[in-house]
Amino acid sequence: MTTYDLVVKGGTVVNQDGAGVRDIGIRAGRIAEIGEIDAARGARAVECTGLHVLPGVIDSQVHFREPGMEHKEDLETGSRAAVLGGVVAVFEMPNTNPQTTDKAALADKVARGRNRMHCDFAFWVGGTHQNIDRLGELECAEAAAGVKVFMGSSTGNLLVEDDAGVEAILRAVRRRPAFHSEDEYRLRERKGLCVTGDPSSHPLWRDVETAIRSTRRLVGLARRTGKRIHVLHVSTGEEMLFLADHKDIASVEVTPHHLTLSADDYATRGTRVQMNPPIRDAGHREALWRGLDRGVVDVLGSDHAPHTIEEKAGTYPATPSGMPGVQTLVPTMLDHVNAGRLSLARFVDLTSAGPARLFGLIGKGRLAVGYDADLTIVDMNRRQTITDGWIASRCGWTPYDGKEITGWPVGTIIRGQRVMWEGDLLTPSTGAPVRFADTLSPEE
Repeated sequence: MTTYDLVVKGGTVVNQDGAGVRDIGIRAGRIAEIGEIDAARGARAVECTGLHVLPGVIDSQVHFREPGMEHKEDLETGSRAAVLGGVVAVFEMPNTNPQTTDKAALADKVARGRNRMHCDFAFWVGGTHQNIDRLGELECAEAAAGVKVFMGSSTGNLLVEDDAGVEAILRAVRRRPAFHSEDEYRLRERKGLCVTGDPSSHPLWRDVETAIRSTRRLVGLARRTGKRIHVLHVSTGEEMLFLADHKDIASVEVTPHHLTLSADDYATRGTRVQMNPPIRDAGHREALWRGLDRGVVDVLGSDHAPHTIEEKAGTYPATPSGMPGVQTLVPTMLDHVNAGRLSLARFVDLTSAGPARLFGLIGKGRLAVGYDADLTIVDMNRRQTITDGWIASRCGWTPYDGKEITGWPVGTIIRGQRVMWEGDLLTPSTGAPVRFADTLSPEE
């Protein structure tokens, strides 16, 4: 007699107990048992001997460009890239066209994503000077991840550069808002430092002081208002040291590209590695790793931000900042695990337990009975080369083209459905909104 819809057999399960060979029984989209389970008790079984079974990886910062910029990416192609890379859920950013700054725009994105995206999803709401009085309602809407604020300009024109505006937003919200922290005033002053045709001048323009000045302002405003903040894509050693003294209110994200690339890569990768905030010299990369080692870093986010290769092929600084990253998050970081830069348990903390803890996710972030059956299954010994041809994003390229990796995503299971196995999509799009403890409705 079958007891489970699916049994995941023989894998090394990594959860709150550590790592050990266990089976997982899945029923009605949730984990029903962890232990030794006869495969015959499942309607189906997946053999995972020799593989590691991780809690489903959550990428809390992606730009899927829909609506308005579908020539670069859309919710279907971006989520396809996500699940091929082992990612079970994403939080998508508001700098689309129209911007996600009101109830109608948010509801439209949710409708576009439901049963069309391959992974589960939430959407950040953009904080502006114009919608401050509505943010309290918007941050509690279905599938809202919270409020995102651009203190420095990047792709699109969402911008709140002044202290009064940031403070008003902080006073208006209850949940933890996320911030792109670069000082817009200094960016304007230094724009002339960009050298035409030389993307290596990008970190000269958007320098360390631009980042740390904004982050100091932001923390001061959070202290004044008594609010928690989430600082996205920290890129400097100065910020990492400063934020270590403010962990009671400030959570910290780093990206795989800031942990992997350095300013030396401008010589060979050019505008492919042009990002905001920029890729900096190797000293800052090592400072980020020290912050990760010391526990200052809470989560990894890919900041997946695709542009077409034709757009990237223009002449700097007329080229857009951003690179794809959701599909390469897992393999690039597993390569760092195999190189001894972090443990597999720490990787799990950064990509599943961390997002669940910071943002109050319901049913995700752990391999435990009663939780959603979200699994990222990886082969820690597989050596494979990342290529442009592997990338499912509509942009069709990656800054890691030609990079050999050890550690690879083999399977993606979302709410008990095998969505990806060995690079093939197996299940029609069944993406659904992520649920948050702060936005539970009475029916739930």
